[in-house]
Amino acid sequence: GVIKFVNHLNVVYTLFDWFTSDLDVSQSYHSELFEKPSSSPCLVHIAGQCNPNPCLNDGVCEEKGKRRFKCDCPKPFKGKKCQKGPKRCKRGTCGRGECVLTSKPPFYACKCKQPFLPPDCKSLRVCQPNPCKNGGLCVKDGMDFDCLCPEGFSGRFCNVGPDDCYKLKDDGESYRGNVSETDYGEECLYWNSHFILEKGSDPFNDFEDDDGLGPHNFCRNPDGDTQPWCFIRRGRVLLWDHCAPKPSGAPRQPTASPTSDKQFTTCGNPQPKKAITRIYGGLKAVPGAQPWQLSLQVRPKGSSQAYRHICGAVLIDSCWALTAGHCIDPKDQMQVVAGSLTLGKDVPIGQTIIVEKATRHENYKETSTAVYNDIAVLKLKSTDGRCARESQFVKAACLPDSPFPDGTECTISGWGATEDSDYGSNHLLDAQVLLISQESCSSSKVYGSAIDNTMFCAGYLQGGVDSCQGDSGGPLTCNKESSHFIYGIVSWGDQCGLKNKPGVYARVSHYLDWIKSKTQAA
Repeated sequence: GVIKFVNHLNVVYTLFDWFTSDLDVSQSYHSELFEKPSSSPCLVHIAGQCNPNPCLNDGVCEEKGKRRFKCDCPKPFKGKKCQKGPKRCKRGTCGRGECVLTSKPPFYACKCKQPFLPPDCKSLRVCQPNPCKNGGLCVKDGMDFDCLCPEGFSGRFCNVGPDDCYKLKDDGESYRGNVSETDYGEECLYWNSHFILEKGSDPFNDFEDDDGLGPHNFCRNPDGDTQPWCFIRRGRVLLWDHCAPKPSGAPRQPTASPTSDKQFTTCGNPQPKKAITRIYGGLKAVPGAQPWQLSLQVRPKGSSQAYRHICGAVLIDSCWALTAGHCIDPKDQMQVVAGSLTLGKDVPIGQTIIVEKATRHENYKETSTAVYNDIAVLKLKSTDGRCARESQFVKAACLPDSPFPDGTECTISGWGATEDSDYGSNHLLDAQVLLISQESCSSSKVYGSAIDNTMFCAGYLQGGVDSCQGDSGGPLTCNKESSHFIYGIVSWGDQCGLKNKPGVYARVSHYLDWIKSKTQAA
């Protein structure tokens, strides 16, 4: 067994590579973009080969047994996933511009990036014609340029005016402005970019409401996210990020607030926004779907360093949370972030709360094969008599009142590792795992005598096509009668995707009396 002190996983990259590869899906396939972590807590059996639909270009998916599928491809497309067809946008077609697909011959067009000129974006002329909008002055900088914008206008081309902002009340779902850059100044891809379609996403078919999408690269919010966003490109990797067409002169207010002064009177009832299929071709956690998920962040005591994410945690009441015992270090100063899907930047729905006290189980023990009593209680610091404040995006998970049967499908969530970040993906991910019987988990083929009744396994014993998802200390929740119960805390395991090596979780139901003694004694 390998202790997962800071274990991150990424179901999304793996799903994307699986769905868009030409490999047989019965094989165990690891992403070419990055290596999976050497030890990860959770394994996910993909239920149903046609959901989401792996067939590209409007291909119709038909399941062929438990592991296979067949795509019925419309002409002129062919291939296992209908991925092969006329290549309208070959490399170099549009020089230093973006190739987009159109409905009329020649079925593509080049969108040039200044100072390159149409029609093929291969020749350039700086500041002629003037690329700056709204009276902006173009200033040459070698073979590049800068726009000096008049007062009230901003953006690379002075295209963002003082009234070009989205309405706070609807999170920008009705936004029809001209912002075409992300929060970090990266230029948005056109919604009809061939690169988006090439990577397996189709904005015009993926979302329930494509109103506002079109042959442009303006930021939009077609999926009920917290604010407008757009796709971006880094080399051969398709990404996305939020945009910030927000009002000037006034700070943004949280988009969701409690409906009454009665806080955390219920538990385990998420209010997610509608589901989407976008990030890296896989599934991204829906805002509000995992409202008890916390990011546990640390810095050395007495330090002025920035906090860094190390583990997940789960909210069980306004001022109390659970995490893994191995995430606790007495030398650390800790805080939790609630309600945010994105690490590393402030969002209006997020809440940052100082951890006043962390109590690890008195019988916590690490061995070479397992971690025992791997659970801790976090007491959060209150402000005006409250710690976490309940909203659509911040809620408590219920403590379990009875066991769940073996084979139950439960949910894990966390920030998964990527090749670009030692601390994991910026975006919260979630996935499904199956509860595995104690008999199977403690068999000689799995973990043997290392497993005791304070732990359980979840995942997919057969290995093969599986994905990993979650953080040490993060939640495994199971649903019963429309309420979500925190049934496990991500603890340890042996690598990722190996046959007979599922993730191991601290069994929360075993610690109910201990949790009660710590939370009620304070």
